Amino acid sequence: MSNITDQLALLPHDCGVYRFLDKDKKVIYVGKAKDLKKRVSQYFSKGKNLSVKTKRMVSRIYSLEYVVVETESDALLLENNLIKTLQPRYNILLRDDKTFPWICIKNEPFPRVFQTRKTIKDGSVYFGPYTSAYYCKQLLQLVHTLYPLRTCSLVLTPKAIAAGKYRKCLQAHIGRCLAPCVGEETTEQYDGYIRSVVNILKGDVSSVRALLEEQMKEASRSMDFEQAHKYKEQWEALTRYRTKSVIVNPRLPNLDVFSLVMDQASSMAFGNFMRVAGGAVVQSLNVKYKLNIEEEPQDVLSLFMADMQEQLGGLSDQIVVPFLPEAVPGRYKVSVPRKGDKQTLVALSLRNAGNYKREQLRLMEVRDRAAATEKRKKQILTRLKEDLRMKELPVHIECFDNSNLQGSYPVSACVVFRNGTASKKEYRLFTIKNVEGPDDYATFTEVITRRYTRLMKERNPLPQLVVVDGGKGQLSTVYNALNRLGLAEKITVVGLAEKMEEIYLATDKTPLFLEKNSSSLRLLMQLRNEAHRFSLTFHRKKRSQSMRRSVLLDIPGVGPRTMEKLMKRFGSVKKMAEAPTEELSQVVSEKLANTIAAFLKNRQ
Repeated sequence: MSNITDQLALLPHDCGVYRFLDKDKKVIYVGKAKDLKKRVSQYFSKGKNLSVKTKRMVSRIYSLEYVVVETESDALLLENNLIKTLQPRYNILLRDDKTFPWICIKNEPFPRVFQTRKTIKDGSVYFGPYTSAYYCKQLLQLVHTLYPLRTCSLVLTPKAIAAGKYRKCLQAHIGRCLAPCVGEETTEQYDGYIRSVVNILKGDVSSVRALLEEQMKEASRSMDFEQAHKYKEQWEALTRYRTKSVIVNPRLPNLDVFSLVMDQASSMAFGNFMRVAGGAVVQSLNVKYKLNIEEEPQDVLSLFMADMQEQLGGLSDQIVVPFLPEAVPGRYKVSVPRKGDKQTLVALSLRNAGNYKREQLRLMEVRDRAAATEKRKKQILTRLKEDLRMKELPVHIECFDNSNLQGSYPVSACVVFRNGTASKKEYRLFTIKNVEGPDDYATFTEVITRRYTRLMKERNPLPQLVVVDGGKGQLSTVYNALNRLGLAEKITVVGLAEKMEEIYLATDKTPLFLEKNSSSLRLLMQLRNEAHRFSLTFHRKKRSQSMRRSVLLDIPGVGPRTMEKLMKRFGSVKKMAEAPTEELSQVVSEKLANTIAAFLKNRQ
């Protein structure tokens, strides 16, 4: 601190910008001040009540630098530029509007007008940013409807046009472009279109409408009714666009509106900017700032205004705000209206900022809850890993259960959990093919072999943990099946018995008993219950399908199509049994008719 103490004594009582540096000479904070000595000394005053964040920043300050400027406005602009360039750790960070669309009028011969999300300082003119991409596209569509602007990316220098390098495109042939690429449109005429477009994008629709009215009347007087109709269509399009704006008061001058609301709990500030042109709100934008150290609303409002000036290339001459900023980034007339239409505008802007604040805080709350849930899941899996003495975190768990009715309709199910949550799209059902009778062990052997042989063949990732619904016998069967596949050392296997909820480990003869409220036991029980539900549902479905199955399908040589023919002819199995063989042979072959008749006779 001796370095700082010496520097504090030398600070002037002038307006300027200061920078705090850490021991690695990295700038960690940039600030502005009307009086550099007073402002910087406050950080190191023993009686000053600083927040925890500010104390943390001060503890890392190793040295400071400063620049003296003429006015507060210069200090504000310099501070804003330094923050943007250096990105200090403890400064306010603008969190929004980085990807909002703009409308660009390109700095080139016969300028293009198009939408972009990047601003390049090449002399082009940008309008925006627009919070609604749809509105931005509609505005562009209006501009291209009104004026035949080019959309190609050709470099239309006079030299290239004179050399005849280009040909007319489809846009020129259908009348949407007047082909400046082949010299059929003059620079003066095209620049006139661009001036009208600029006026529209600035919100000054009235002057463009007046010009169109004059051109429409002139075309009518010269009997050019087709051209007059085109001017009329353009005038009507502008009128429709005008009615979409929020009319405040036609007598209001062009002005900008800034408002700001703070939320100390989240250390966030939420702002709204509106631009009024010709008495209508033609632009609105919401932003949010992260406040990393103590900042007064006046400071944040100053930064907000400086940001918008930089992005828009300037602000309106008049600015209305709910409270005065600490500094103004330029020679603008800033006022706090108390009544009238301007006060209504400020109230509208504050309402938008408040709505944006509530929306963003709710969004942050949802994200925080999701993050907390993910953290809780990881804690549960970590605890399960420790309880089962696993080497890896069990982010992929599979559980198996069998269902049958005294050996009939045997099925098995596999449920999959990822990160502690059921992944239902990965559930699998198995119809048992090679097991006769109620043999739970053989069923597990078949299912485990089929499941993991296929996973290895398709090179899909293997689970870290396999859970079996059963005790030591079922566990040994599954372990032996995995061992034959060479997976016993790669996959941890446990069995969960249902009576006492004891857990059997393949490497331990003594069962493991966990507390009833243990998160590990609850997760294993959830897996076991889900697998039981899934397999039992499949088993009941197969039984139900079997009960609905016709006895005719048990006859050798009778399939679904033959059964359909027989049922269509006789109507029921009873009538079929009563029919003579000759009648059956009219539908099927004589040999099959004899087989059917014999089968149905024996069934009686």
